[in-house]
Amino acid sequence: MIARCTKRLAWQKGNVVEEMLVELQTKFSFQEDLLQELNLVVTHQQKQIDDLRREVKRYMEQSAEILASVNHLGGGEQNENPPHY
Repeated sequence: MIARCTKRLAWQKGNVVEEMLVELQTKFSFQEDLLQELNLVVTHQQKQIDDLRREVKRYMEQSAEILASVNHLGGGEQNENPPHY
């Protein structure tokens, strides 16, 4: 009787451990999938950031060229006093 109870307890413990292991494996699998998804999102966002940085740099260069053109054409004289002073 005791031997049978001990075997039953051992089987129940083994069954609980197996269930816990399956649950952990399932959670791990979901976490792996989530990590892959997040990695794709981060990679995509980094590409967008790089593209935006290049675009901002290009706009800054264009703005500097326009400002230089305006100053060269006499637009830089706006800060000077008018002739009647």
